[in-house]
Amino acid sequence: MNIKEFQEKMREIYFEKDYKRGINETFKLLVKEVNELSEGILKKDIENIKSEVADVLAWLASLCNLLNIDLEEAALFKYNDKCPKCGFKPCLCEE
Repeated sequence: MNIKEFQEKMREIYFEKDYKRGINETFKLLVKEVNELSEGILKKDIENIKSEVADVLAWLASLCNLLNIDLEEAALFKYNDKCPKCGFKPCLCEE
C-alpha cells in the first residue's frame, strides 16, 4: 500500500467523524499521538512505538483529508530524492 492508498483508507473510515470534529480538534489529536510516541521512545518500548507511529500516520492522513492535501504528493514534492535544505543525497547538513 502506498501513502495515497492509506490516506484514502483513512478517508473512507473516518472522514465523517473528522469533518464533524474539525481541523483544530483533529490537529490536537495528532499532537497528542506525537506526545504518546515520544513517551514510547523514552521508555524504549518498541511495541508501543510501532503502535504510536501508526497512530501518528493515521491522524496526519486524517488532517490532510480535512485540509484537502494529498499527503503523498506533498511529501514527494518536498523530499524527492534529495535533502530539501542542502540539495544532496545523502544529506550534508550540519544538524
